[in-house]
Amino acid sequence: MTILYIDPGTGSMLFSLFIGLAATLSFGLRALILKLKFGTGKNTEDDKNNLDYVIFSDSKRYFNVFDPICKEFESKKIDLTYYTMSQDDPIFTQGYKYIHPEFIGDGNKAFSKLNFLHADILLSTTPGLDVYQWKRSRYVKFYIHVPHVVDDLSTYRMFGLDHYDAILTTGPCQVDFVRAIEKMRPGIKEKELVTVGSIQLDNLKEKLDKAPTRGDNKKPVVLVAPSWGKSAILSRYGEKILDALKKTGYEIIVRPHPQSFDSEKELMDRLMKAYPDIEWNRDNDNFAVLNKADILISDFSGVNYDYSLVFDRPIIYADTSFDPAPYDAAWTGMPIWSFKVLPLLGNPLKESEFDNIKSIIDDTIKSTNLEKGRESVRKQNWNHIGQSAHLAVNYIINKHRELEGTTK
Repeated sequence: MTILYIDPGTGSMLFSLFIGLAATLSFGLRALILKLKFGTGKNTEDDKNNLDYVIFSDSKRYFNVFDPICKEFESKKIDLTYYTMSQDDPIFTQGYKYIHPEFIGDGNKAFSKLNFLHADILLSTTPGLDVYQWKRSRYVKFYIHVPHVVDDLSTYRMFGLDHYDAILTTGPCQVDFVRAIEKMRPGIKEKELVTVGSIQLDNLKEKLDKAPTRGDNKKPVVLVAPSWGKSAILSRYGEKILDALKKTGYEIIVRPHPQSFDSEKELMDRLMKAYPDIEWNRDNDNFAVLNKADILISDFSGVNYDYSLVFDRPIIYADTSFDPAPYDAAWTGMPIWSFKVLPLLGNPLKESEFDNIKSIIDDTIKSTNLEKGRESVRKQNWNHIGQSAHLAVNYIINKHRELEGTTK
């Protein structure tokens, strides 16, 4: 008996083809029905069901980015629909009156709904719009991307932002990179780039300002929080770096990137089984574990900025020989901003130095010469500190008024 196997990449392409054909057929039939029913008038049933503002979250971990925006809409008494792919998204427990959360399923089920959505504005952190399963709906007027990191966006997977209409940038480095990519890809329209600051970092800073003063740990707490993929710490070094960290006698917490549990499940299962005495943190909100840690060890992950810029503590960044091939960085040839500023935030760690990792941790924790570096990075790409959600929502509302004016 022969079993037909379709690999995930082919499956994604076939699904995209199916959605495209289904969308074409659906739009054509719908247009014909509406024309027969209503003539050429504009007052259709779809117009009545059209949503003004929609947030799409592909994971509950982005609640910390979207919640400050929800609070702004709630304070203005403006209705906002919140679509999430997580059944246990924290949005469901907030008790908002004007925010309307809905679980839309996961994977292809969710994308099918989004691909036929009727809305004026959709806001999301999810890259890859109109690249894989998630297609632009012809009935959504404007797509806005909000980054959850403050780096230059060059480490987004290739073509990740090409088909958005606007990006709410954190600072000038993101603007420069997006404009460079647009020039290299003919046919991509120039996006609206609005610098509002970092909602993610503002949210963390607000929590830190309200939190009790942190006491000293009995022994150093070392947080390992890498990115995911072949160039990331756990994929590249795995047992070797964890063995070295265990020998320090310090409290070790490992917080893998959530995507690792999907894309690198075999690796995660192996490491978690091999190191049961290490704490494996999977909290949806990373505030508590970041605040507890005396030092962070990471690679090219955006958590470097969460930790160093908000909590004002140094980091150690592992040399993982980053391969830019799957990312937009491969197109421009520009130096990746993240790697340029890492020396301002912490000390490097090479594989040949793993045996000396305890001394490197001790020296980095005691260092006072990185404070100016952290302030420099804040000025470079974290603009409008404390104002990001307010500025973002003002832009979104003004854009909606503009769309209403041009579509009446």
